[in-house]
Amino acid sequence: MTDREFIRHTLATLAYRASKTMRGVPESFATYHPGPTSKTPIQIVSHMGDLFEWALTMVQGASKWRPAEPTTWESECRRFFEALKKFDDYLVSDLPISYDITRVFQGPVADALTHTGQLAMLRRLHGCPMKGESYARAEIIVGRVEMDQTPPDPRFEFD
Repeated sequence: MTDREFIRHTLATLAYRASKTMRGVPESFATYHPGPTSKTPIQIVSHMGDLFEWALTMVQGASKWRPAEPTTWESECRRFFEALKKFDDYLVSDLPISYDITRVFQGPVADALTHTGQLAMLRRLHGCPMKGESYARAEIIVGRVEMDQTPPDPRFEFD
């Protein structure tokens, strides 16, 4: 497996897990504030979009951090998946990677995985938990980096 293939598999895994944390939440979840210094879910998702917009500029050779101001839950979720798709599309191309790919992984990619876990925990704290599942059995398809994912097999879900 090449570095690009590994990162693309990671992106597909992230998309699968992130979509699960973002779907089916009550309207109040976006602005849920569990503590005085904590970020809200909408701020986290907005940051995740920022991360993949940054990741794309990194591999293109012009690293630029541009944080966006959160708008609505739906638009921030859409922006995250659009940025993820643009980054994945770049990786599938023959265009050069002009940044150390291990640093791209340890920076924006790993950060987004962490934030996905935070969203899952915030859902539980907010009273809208997701079902757990055996992620090793999930249908992860390289290139599938959209919100729409294959539903989990109910045989491998749990509360």
